[in-house]
Amino acid sequence: MIKRILEYFCQVLRILVGGLVAALLVPVAMQVIARYTGLIPVYLWTEEVATFIFVWIVMLGSMIAVWEGTHFEVHVTADAKTPLGRLLQKGIVLALVSTFALLFAWYGIGYAKFGSIQQSVMMQVNLIVIYASVPIAGAGWAAFALYRLYEAFAEFADTRGAPS
Repeated sequence: MIKRILEYFCQVLRILVGGLVAALLVPVAMQVIARYTGLIPVYLWTEEVATFIFVWIVMLGSMIAVWEGTHFEVHVTADAKTPLGRLLQKGIVLALVSTFALLFAWYGIGYAKFGSIQQSVMMQVNLIVIYASVPIAGAGWAAFALYRLYEAFAEFADTRGAPS
């Protein structure tokens, strides 16, 4: 049940990232056309919009990568052969990711509050629009990494109970 909810959430994230990438094409295309052709005037707000969209793409994309196990994992040792070794390899990484994710979520709330008292230069948009990406990403990383940690323990328990 939880896995289906998290998979659904990740699918929503994938759709959002796809939409944001498509949306990013508009301000970037406007910048390129304005700078190199002179067909349209240079709009300064396009740079801010592109930056805002890019930040969200990175944060949402990193959440997807944690779910898929492709973001925070670096192999520094050979793949473990025993169930305990596999649990330790996965578990240590996932525990560290979960810890840092929870720190991002917790301290990101204060960071977002700081952003809520600021305005962007060109568009005069409240910067919580950007700063909120940190605690949201931290919460997503934590949810995904903690579930993957649970799966690692369940896999270990299954291999211990299975006949050799």
